Amino acid sequence: MRYTTEDGGRLNNFAVEPKVYKAEPPSKDQQRNYLFMGIGAIALLSSLIFVAMSASNVG
Repeated sequence: MRYTTEDGGRLNNFAVEPKVYKAEPPSKDQQRNYLFMGIGAIALLSSLIFVAMSASNVG
C-alpha cells in the first residue's frame, strides 16, 4: 500500500489506482447480439404490458 507522511507525522493511505485502458468499439458480431437482445427485451416488455392490461380488464 502507498503511504504518505503529512506534517505532524500522520500517515495517509491512498487506494491503488486501476490500470487505465482505452475502450474499443463493438465488433459486428457484438452489434448483432445487441440488436437481438434489444428486440427480445422489447418483445418481453410488450408481452408483460399486454398480460398486465388483460389481467386488470383495461383496454
